Amino acid sequence: MTSTDDLRPRLPSPLREAADDRFARHGVRLLLKRDDLIHPELIGNKWRKLVPNIEAAAGRGLVTFGGAYSNHLRATAAAGRLLGLPTVGVVRGQELADRPLNPSLARCAADGMRLHFVDRATYRRKAEPETLRAVLRAAGAENAYVVPEGGSNAEAVRGCRALGAELRGRADVVAVACGTGGTLAGLAAGLAPEQRALGIPVLKGGFLTAEVEALQERAFGARRGAWSLDDRFHFGGYARTTPELDAFAEDFEHRHGVPVERLYVAKLLYGLVALADEGAFPRGTTLAAVVTGRPFPQVQPPPDRS
Repeated sequence: MTSTDDLRPRLPSPLREAADDRFARHGVRLLLKRDDLIHPELIGNKWRKLVPNIEAAAGRGLVTFGGAYSNHLRATAAAGRLLGLPTVGVVRGQELADRPLNPSLARCAADGMRLHFVDRATYRRKAEPETLRAVLRAAGAENAYVVPEGGSNAEAVRGCRALGAELRGRADVVAVACGTGGTLAGLAAGLAPEQRALGIPVLKGGFLTAEVEALQERAFGARRGAWSLDDRFHFGGYARTTPELDAFAEDFEHRHGVPVERLYVAKLLYGLVALADEGAFPRGTTLAAVVTGRPFPQVQPPPDRS
């Protein structure tokens, strides 16, 4: 089995109060669960989801999937570099193969990930066994361990259950931004019965409830915990932001000294402020927001380990 000693985390991740009048005036106490501080390169929920899959891979290389700005691809590439594992990233959008790499994909390549671009129709069918086999063959990754898009599978969900366990008795409601739903599925399963989890999807479409239920079914055999979704705060869909969201994130950073990642965390925090204004949280509620990422820095070359 692959040793994950180089991926040693800071666990439990810090939990601290954020005094914020936008919540306080409604009688709500806001806590920030700083999962962005777990590991310097496998940020937040990526550590929780990837490490169980790396252990299951037992030394095989990893192949996984994502869009051009995927946090999951970057985390997988970083894990491969740290552990000396080959990684392949199957990227949505064949047209991107002929363009200069954006900073996110450039970071993946700098960490040693081999990028394989597929057209969007093929990407949508990647879960179909025949299509998956063809993609893996074309990518030269037939013998690699497959980690699904966003890292969300039964292993990842069981890994994220520890996030809920760390928050037992610490908050009434625990909120997290959702992409593929794996973190919410595990978080809800780890919380105490009197707590509830709230997911804020960053993609539009309203499909995530079925996905989270299916993930919990595969991981635990049934739906677990009290959880719900509010899909009003995606700001147009994945990797979409607006000047309003940017201004909100900058203000939150100024208020609390916490770097706010735009594609997930900013949407989560914006949604929580809006929900507080709507009276969604009864007075006396302690609300914990899971900070799952940090703003992406400029691409730097990986350290020379020769």
